[in-house]
Amino acid sequence: MAATISRLTLIVLDSVGIGELPDAAQYGDAGSNTLANTARVVGGLNLPHLGRLGLGNIVPIEGVPPVDRPLAAYGRMAEASAGKDTTTGHWEIAGLLLERPFPVYPNGFPPEIIKPFEERIGRPVLGNKAASGTAIIEELGPEHMRTGYPIVYTSADSVFQIAAHEEIIPVEELYRMCRIARELLTGDHAVGRVIARPFVGRPGAFKRTDRRRDFSLLPPGPTVLDLLLENGFPVLAVGKIEDIFAGKGITEAVHTEGNMDGVDQTLACMRRLERGLIFTNLVDFDMLYGHRNNPRGYAGALEAFDRRLPEILHATRPDEVLIITADHGCDPTTSSTDHSREYVPLLVYGHRVKPGVNLGTRNTFSDVAATVAELFGLFYPRGTSFAREILR
Repeated sequence: MAATISRLTLIVLDSVGIGELPDAAQYGDAGSNTLANTARVVGGLNLPHLGRLGLGNIVPIEGVPPVDRPLAAYGRMAEASAGKDTTTGHWEIAGLLLERPFPVYPNGFPPEIIKPFEERIGRPVLGNKAASGTAIIEELGPEHMRTGYPIVYTSADSVFQIAAHEEIIPVEELYRMCRIARELLTGDHAVGRVIARPFVGRPGAFKRTDRRRDFSLLPPGPTVLDLLLENGFPVLAVGKIEDIFAGKGITEAVHTEGNMDGVDQTLACMRRLERGLIFTNLVDFDMLYGHRNNPRGYAGALEAFDRRLPEILHATRPDEVLIITADHGCDPTTSSTDHSREYVPLLVYGHRVKPGVNLGTRNTFSDVAATVAELFGLFYPRGTSFAREILR
């Protein structure tokens, strides 16, 4: 099988879901539609460039009407894995399906986790409950600064999060604590991610910094990233991609400070990488606005990305394909502050891509993995490639 392209850029708009999945009610997410609900609440989204690609042809979105001649192939994808978290979504995009979700701890972590963790780090912890990250820092930040005890918390997702003020627990020490937690959280307690949440400031004015780090489980099997590396194609990870895959299947990683830096770094990779995969995560939609139930902020982040999209399209070479998708939803208009079980959009653009192809509803995010493999002249055993549907 001969390679069709030399380079592929895959951009994940973190949490930009496009409507509830059939089983959304089982996850408490009936009625969720991150894009459409956000658009409705703010009186319409201004996304002309995503619209021209075909975003409004996937589902009705106020302010983003369907176009007669979309520039991209378009569709939506259902999540086949159990769960609705970042790790599950990205792993499925890369070809891995999870039959059971990662463990969650709505009542905090049990003693068999917390006790050995406290023993290993040499101090007690504060919190140990499910909470909003910004809220628990405001609640327990002063006590943390007084005692030096780290704040441990979780959410509806499978995460063990440790928050610490950078002047009280240096960031490298916080990372060490996270590595200890990662070592302990195995077997039945193998959470998807351990997350370092450093912050600065004073009581009443705490602010999380961009030195967050995610410590993920190793993927349980080979992904399309591994397949590319084995066949001589570099994989450049932009944003938190390296953390999500625990470095596996990645040649080089560039960590970023927000969406616009993520776009800048993606463009820099597009300028210098001759062949291979650029895999980008843009996290602000989720982290800054979805989890904080801020639809206006979410809309602003979408519009800011849309304003940068022409630069990305212009940087796409004739021998390249660009895929824009998401990993789950995080509807900022619902009462929940957690991720939502949703379809994700699928936009595929390139000089070799037939414009206006309706890719319909894909049964799994892993169709991306199968397609990426086929475009590079390889075969990945999970998912159904849509390469032959889009190529001209």
